[in-house]
Amino acid sequence: MALSVDSSWHRWQWRVRDALPQSPSEATPLLSPEKGRQSYSVTQQRVVFPNNNAFHQDWAKVSRRYPGNRICTAKYTLFTFLPHNLLEQFHRWANLYFLFLVILNWVPSMEVFHREITMLPLAIVLFVIMVKDGVEDFKKHCFDREINCSNIQIYERKEQGYMQRRWKDVRVGDFIQMQCNEIIPADILLLFSSDPSGICHLETANLDGETNLKQRRVVKGFSQQEVQFQPERFHNTIICEKPNNHLNRFRGYMEHPDQTRTGFGSESLLLRGCTIRNTEVAVGIVIYAGHETKAMLNNSGPRYKRSKIERRMNTDIFFCIGLLFLMCLIGAIGHGLWNGTFAEHPPFDVPDAKGNFLPLALGGFYMFLTMIILLQVLIPISLYVSIELVKLGQVFLLHNDLDLYDEDTDLSIQCRALNITEDLGQIQYIFSDKTGTLTENKMVFRRCTIMGSEYSHQENAKRLETPKELDSDSEEWTQYQGLSFPACWDQGPATVRDRGGSQPLRRSQSARVPIQGHSRQRSVGRCEISPPPVAFSSPIEKDVTPDKNLLTKVQDAALWLESLSDTRPAKPSLSTASSVADFFLALTICNSVMVSTTTEPRQRVTLPPSTKALGTSLEKIQLLFHRLKLLSLSQSFSSTAPSDVGLGESLGTHMPTTDSEERDDASVCSGGYSTDGGSKSSTWEQGDIPGVGPDACLEAGLGAAAPGLAGPELCYEAESPDEAALVHAAHAYSFTLVSRTPEQVTVRLPQGTCLTFEVLCTLDFDSVRKRMSVVVRHPLTHEIIVYTKGADSVIMDLLEDPARADTDMERKVRKIQARTQKHLDLYARDGLRTLCVAKKVLSEEDFQRWASFRHEAEASLTNRDELLMETAERLENQLTLLGATGIEDRLQEGVPDTISALREAGIQLWVLTGDKQETAVNIAYSCRLLDQTDTVYSINTESQETCESILNFALEEVKQFHGPQKPDRKHFGSCLPSETPPPTLGAAAPEVGLVIDGKTLNTISQGKLEKKFLELTQYCRSVLCCRSTPLQKSMLVKLVRDRLRAMTLSIGDGANDVSMIQAADIGIGISGQEGMQAVMSSDFAISRFSHLKKLLLVHGHWCYSRLARMVVYYFYKNVCYVNLLFWYQFFCGFSGSTMIDYWQMIFFNLFFTSLPPLVFGILDKDLSMETLLALPELYKSGQNSECYNPWTFWLSIVDAFYQSLVCFFIPYLTYKGSDIDVFTFGTPVNTISLATILLHQAMEMKTWTIIHGLVLIGSFLMYFVVSLVYNATCVTCNSPTNPYWVMEDQLSEPTFYFVCLLTPVVALLPRYFFLSLQGTYGKSPILRAQKIDKLPMDKRDLEIQSWRSRQRPVSVPREARSTHCPVPPVPEQGFRASTPKSSRPTKRDWVLPGERGSRDHIKDDPCSGDSSVTFSPREHLLLDPHRMVASGAYSGGQTNANWPLSGGSHRRSQSSPPLTV
Repeated sequence: MALSVDSSWHRWQWRVRDALPQSPSEATPLLSPEKGRQSYSVTQQRVVFPNNNAFHQDWAKVSRRYPGNRICTAKYTLFTFLPHNLLEQFHRWANLYFLFLVILNWVPSMEVFHREITMLPLAIVLFVIMVKDGVEDFKKHCFDREINCSNIQIYERKEQGYMQRRWKDVRVGDFIQMQCNEIIPADILLLFSSDPSGICHLETANLDGETNLKQRRVVKGFSQQEVQFQPERFHNTIICEKPNNHLNRFRGYMEHPDQTRTGFGSESLLLRGCTIRNTEVAVGIVIYAGHETKAMLNNSGPRYKRSKIERRMNTDIFFCIGLLFLMCLIGAIGHGLWNGTFAEHPPFDVPDAKGNFLPLALGGFYMFLTMIILLQVLIPISLYVSIELVKLGQVFLLHNDLDLYDEDTDLSIQCRALNITEDLGQIQYIFSDKTGTLTENKMVFRRCTIMGSEYSHQENAKRLETPKELDSDSEEWTQYQGLSFPACWDQGPATVRDRGGSQPLRRSQSARVPIQGHSRQRSVGRCEISPPPVAFSSPIEKDVTPDKNLLTKVQDAALWLESLSDTRPAKPSLSTASSVADFFLALTICNSVMVSTTTEPRQRVTLPPSTKALGTSLEKIQLLFHRLKLLSLSQSFSSTAPSDVGLGESLGTHMPTTDSEERDDASVCSGGYSTDGGSKSSTWEQGDIPGVGPDACLEAGLGAAAPGLAGPELCYEAESPDEAALVHAAHAYSFTLVSRTPEQVTVRLPQGTCLTFEVLCTLDFDSVRKRMSVVVRHPLTHEIIVYTKGADSVIMDLLEDPARADTDMERKVRKIQARTQKHLDLYARDGLRTLCVAKKVLSEEDFQRWASFRHEAEASLTNRDELLMETAERLENQLTLLGATGIEDRLQEGVPDTISALREAGIQLWVLTGDKQETAVNIAYSCRLLDQTDTVYSINTESQETCESILNFALEEVKQFHGPQKPDRKHFGSCLPSETPPPTLGAAAPEVGLVIDGKTLNTISQGKLEKKFLELTQYCRSVLCCRSTPLQKSMLVKLVRDRLRAMTLSIGDGANDVSMIQAADIGIGISGQEGMQAVMSSDFAISRFSHLKKLLLVHGHWCYSRLARMVVYYFYKNVCYVNLLFWYQFFCGFSGSTMIDYWQMIFFNLFFTSLPPLVFGILDKDLSMETLLALPELYKSGQNSECYNPWTFWLSIVDAFYQSLVCFFIPYLTYKGSDIDVFTFGTPVNTISLATILLHQAMEMKTWTIIHGLVLIGSFLMYFVVSLVYNATCVTCNSPTNPYWVMEDQLSEPTFYFVCLLTPVVALLPRYFFLSLQGTYGKSPILRAQKIDKLPMDKRDLEIQSWRSRQRPVSVPREARSTHCPVPPVPEQGFRASTPKSSRPTKRDWVLPGERGSRDHIKDDPCSGDSSVTFSPREHLLLDPHRMVASGAYSGGQTNANWPLSGGSHRRSQSSPPLTV
């Protein structure tokens, strides 16, 4: 199509000006009339013209508006470094204060020191920080230069081809050609891929840390290119959204010359920083470049926060300023009073040029400013530099702690925020995610239920629980092998077992791979067993031992597939065989898993294995399957009990336990409803299996079934561990995913035949819908089938109403749904993650109508997400339930011990998760978040009135247990409320736990019930929030942080935890299998939750103790030294003069007393690591701010005043009446003060190493060396004063030695006496632990055991608990509470008035392991759906009348029957 040079640009401007209606392709019922007219704005949308001959001038005009691809992460340039850095440093008010003093000292009438000398301390501080910032920024410049100069192929219009250019030359609208293993330079819209299916594979490890490959698809209409992409033939205009930081969201459309549009989304966008994998060539057009790319918009860099100590320090500096103001005021008044004693002006009072003298008031004001200059050191300017250096040293020690290094991932701790290390020692609340944080996020297939029949997979459970190593002899595990099909099935790739068999595995084996640059290579030599090359593919996740009972059903399903034909049955049937086949087909197809080979580099499998389809008749295939059936029956597993036995035992019910009854269940489910649509086909997809005759061996026939599969082993690249677990489970039953492309997916059936399904549409999983669907065309029946899997809370609402069927069918469908719900509840109580699987058959007309709606929604730029959601809801309804799965997310190693230790440390742990309540509660018990003896309150309601009443009831009850006083969480951070015993109990009160869901949290926030909620949580040692959204997680953290003023820590591993991590005082990200989003937003990054124990209890305690005591010491040191000058003013007429040389004063803080506090702040240990880990309650000292609080601050100030008095007046009284000069008097005063301050530092040190000794002795000796050299060489350095030979003369005087030895002893004697009394009679746990720490190892262990036995709380007697359980004052028929008769979990369960007796019908169902209560429609309140059940007793779950919510217990068979009060 011939276009003028400016045609596109003017046409676009014309459309914007006149706001013409959209093209006819968007005029659909999904678009309202208002949406049909769309205007464009450069400020709201991005318009991209291609850089080719047809659009070059348009591109040149528009591209000027967009930045280039050059990036700069550095702060400064060569010209802006000095002013910019100084401006940043003077944002600190302390630096401004000292700059003000420097300027003030330049005023002649107020000059105290030489002008240059006054500038020196500030200049040194600014210079040190400037050098540090400059080095860091130079490293960023080098990194930026390396990135910007990377090479890439860019299409050049003049050369009509791709030329090698640098990344910084890329512009928006350029065509980029990338090769395999190249890094993407900008955000690029994919237009061509060498893959025949139009797929490009990405590795996003550099962006989000995920090592599994992602698929990106060519924009629709460009995927069928058989030759190379021709940029000159691209005549389309791209309109998309403005740059934003949403990695997984992108929308736009491509406008063709005929004004039709093609929509695209994030599935076609290649993000900067990702790596091309398994794709030879990919071509795209640049959409966002440079700092507008999504990767750069998400790169916020290290976070800088103000620590609690820093906030406290700023407050104390204000006190120091007040003290300085008072001392200066005294000096000014004293100066006026001194001058008033003279009858005439003294000779040193010099008049001005006119002979006038300053008035007394003005002279006093000048003296006030002079005293500020003189006493300026009272504000410790060097403290800020020292704190930064100490924190760098602490971070270095953290990085080099081998206990915080994880061998599996080759990752150590990362400190991204360098200025809050001490806050690690003051945490009071921890908010943790569950999946991937407490658990490994390694999903292991455990159980499944199909059409109401449960398969417990007990052999698989035994394999997972066997604590054997991987290198064990394979012969020992033959009992776990060959459980799937007869032995001849194990010869080919269709075997159930992977390489190595289904051997028991180590729980600690990780599926993660290290992230090192852009390489996918694994580090070698770190451990005996190298991690697998892809995520979610460790043997513990891949190997599944099939359930023997289900294997027979799978064989029947294979025979059923064989019998399919094009003839549709007159009446659909609900057969077990068809449901099993559809169930495993759904597990195999309904996912986004990609198939590749395990070779390096991995090659993606896109085509089904080649099978010959020549001449073999259907009768031969039927004969083969009949032989297979006979063989499987002859080798039946007679020793295997049906899996429903396990279900019956676990539920405590009398469920069917025989094969005949299972077959009866299947017959009950039959009745003319075909789950696959009922269509049958007369031929197999791939024809016949070659080489198989009627008399051929079955092994030979199966071995030849798929000759093309004898190549490399298949490898599954999954985006989530759940998908990988389900695909591996289907593979264990020989439903093997062989290849996947956007248009088709190939599945190998148990008999070896491959079926290729045409993929018509894929609805990806999202957190709103909580489900995923795939629309395929069945290759045998040619029907359009929707396979859906998702959360049970969502899928069960979308099932087809059984009432539409006949009575018999309705009864059977309801029975299947009810039994599936019971199995789901069982899985949840076992802590398994549940997914429901369903299907739906569409007619051709319905699908075409829906597809047109979907296409228009994808092409829409406004409200695109809402329209896509609407189309998904139109498709995903009236589903037929196939079954459900239970997947175990295994606890990380050390999680229970870590949580127990953190609780002993006085830290309250909240778990905020999006999982269902039953699953979360059982994980809470298994990780010791909740204990068996705890009283657990569960609140689930959407009514504000009900929520308020329940909070009041719970508060009243816990107050009767724990006394009326509220615990003080603000300062002490204790887990328990007040230790005041309840009036009716002599023993300790029971622990309290709280379980709450997301809907209740909304009710609390909307009903202004936060105060009561927080009051209740302060009595709870653990809080569990289920079904919570990321926004609710962040809200809870802010609520506790702001309302309780507590120190909070959030820890998570996924993108849904980012808001919670950023809201807390300290955010910790776990570099797990959900990517690096949490790490990029965190202050610290660790690889295991168990590392939190040492990070907080040891390093947190050390960092806080070191830094807090160093800050207190700095205040003491400066006040003590400055007061020497202040006392001298009383003897010099408040003239502002000093008895110490100016350079000696500068050297005092700069050299002589600077190193000891740094060593003290980095290396000092008040307690050993072993003691801190053995006695976690020692952590409470940091929570209580015992090392640095107002008491310790003012005590150090008073001590500094006393020591300064002693250090000044003992030399003064010694030399009183002598004729020594000023500096001769000042030198012993300076020497005494230095010795006193260094000895004070030595008394504060708890650890003595050679470094400590060398630094202290070296500082003292440096003073004498510098003083001797300075006094010997400086004759006229400080005219008119002369310090020449002063130190040399003093060293020859015995009086000097006597004064220097006596005075520090007198000055430090009160401090020593106080420390001695504290060590002898002190009751502080820290002091006691320090005594234990000095004992020999055997005695120390005995003392620690004795300590822990005394600290162990006294358990509440069972009789006392049962008898004296307080009851809230509510009507008798309106409250029901369960109280324990033994040490079992206790639950409080409230039932609203008018609902009593609604549980009676539950007893009629012997199969119910849990029960349900039906509320009236006006009161659809779920107060406590999770009651404990006794063996043979029922549990009281409550259900909304509109939706049967899952009930269940927290622990099966571990509670007494309910007691009605």
